[in-house]
Amino acid sequence: MKTLLIIGIGAGNPDYITMQAVKALNRSDVFFLMDKGASKDSLIDLRREICERYITEPGYRFVQAQSPERLRGDVDYQASVEDLNRDKQATFERLIDEELADGQTGAFLAWGDPALYDSTIRILQAILDSGRCRFEFEVIPGITSVQALAAQHKVPLNRIGRSVEITTGRRLAAGQVSDADSLVVMLDAEDSYRQVLDRELDIYWGAYLGTADEILISGRLQDVADEIQRVRKAAREANGWIMDTYLLRKPDA
Repeated sequence: MKTLLIIGIGAGNPDYITMQAVKALNRSDVFFLMDKGASKDSLIDLRREICERYITEPGYRFVQAQSPERLRGDVDYQASVEDLNRDKQATFERLIDEELADGQTGAFLAWGDPALYDSTIRILQAILDSGRCRFEFEVIPGITSVQALAAQHKVPLNRIGRSVEITTGRRLAAGQVSDADSLVVMLDAEDSYRQVLDRELDIYWGAYLGTADEILISGRLQDVADEIQRVRKAAREANGWIMDTYLLRKPDA
């Protein structure tokens, strides 16, 4: 029987790797790396660095494949994600069938935590449901950008007795109504914080969390929104990509 591990590798800092993840890395024979283009080579490099740092025995190997891209623009978002995951499923099936022998263990290294805005669990389950591949799989949790954001800003995610909600920039831009005391926003490609009507909210923003390129900005939304937009645009142009997260909430009474 083949075994697959979905290993959460944290939000960018190799020190975020848990001891459980280190043990999982050392169980793996093959690491599947999804290539998302030259601008994101650093994401592949980090995965290789993590393996080199924590794996104690030689003999493992990397298998790299081109990652399918989601259709963007004026399209149905839900449908485009479903199409993307179907394309990923076909790629994963091929890799598992051709590159992993019975009795071997393969690993996918998931940025952050596999259970938060990552589709690897869903894709592997869909492959099993199709009946075309047989394998067992395990999920190893990781430190998310949400946790890293709070740690780097030295703030708790929640206030005593109050709620926390995690959402996307797309939903925030669409006018999502939330009664959560603390709102964490991920996957915001369009500076959606600028559309928040309550400009008195505090914002804690971070990009490239845990990496050498990390950027942190915090303050009253009305005071720092322009700065975040300017810094974010410059960072994206300089690096070719950006991965950022932010926390919104009313100031303490």
